[in-house]
Amino acid sequence: MSLITLTTDFGNKDHFVGSLKGALHNEIKNINIIDISHNVSPFNIIEGAYIIQNSYKNFPEGSIHIIGIDSEKTPDQNHIAMILDGHYFICANNGIMSLISSKINPEKIIEINIHNEKSTSFPVLDVFVKVAAHIYRGGSIDLVGKRVYELKELYDINPIINEKNKEITGNIIYIDNYENVVTNISKTIFDEFGKSRPYTINARNYKFESIVNSYSEAIKFDVKKEIRKEEGKKIALFNKSNFLELAIYKSNPGQTGGASSLFGLKYRDIVTIQFE
Repeated sequence: MSLITLTTDFGNKDHFVGSLKGALHNEIKNINIIDISHNVSPFNIIEGAYIIQNSYKNFPEGSIHIIGIDSEKTPDQNHIAMILDGHYFICANNGIMSLISSKINPEKIIEINIHNEKSTSFPVLDVFVKVAAHIYRGGSIDLVGKRVYELKELYDINPIINEKNKEITGNIIYIDNYENVVTNISKTIFDEFGKSRPYTINARNYKFESIVNSYSEAIKFDVKKEIRKEEGKKIALFNKSNFLELAIYKSNPGQTGGASSLFGLKYRDIVTIQFE
């Protein structure tokens, strides 16, 4: 049995997520619904793409992924259902799938045309649920619209490599729940350009001169706990997605702040790596 995942910018304050799940249960008995995230920043397609790209492969092939981010249908933006990497995706053709599929060719893209004549202000509920239920029951996505061959394209913010200055200039592309900041500098770029040379990571007024393999590696466990300087320890590491991440060990954003607030770093801010 396939399952349905939900990724939206709806938040958890309002009724939208509950209504969406209720509609799915009305369409399908014994449905398996998984929330990926409902806290994507409003209309932030790049942030949503990062979350989905790093989560969908953990689900079994045949899973159906509903994406409710900037989902309104307009003359410039239609709705699509597509098969990518053995998974089904239902979303607005707003560029998000071009970011997710930048290294994988979609197997099929369908422009959805099952909309009622009456316009809707909640297409994720009124349209995406119908399409997801159809696929869940074994229906072909060819029956929900017409085949198209191009996606609206957005382009990732790519790091800049400056050979003359021996420098990589990247940007912050994501800030997680702990206020850890994720850059677009991949381990591959770091290794290929750095060639094991000494380096300094610069993020506003903060410098990092080493990269650890895990959050806890920054802590000296051979030192007695009562004299360890754990809280507030700044960390640079390559995360599970192999992007350079700046963090604070065991940060608590609600009380003491995390890397984003304490380092003064925001989405799209610049982070550089200077090599010797």
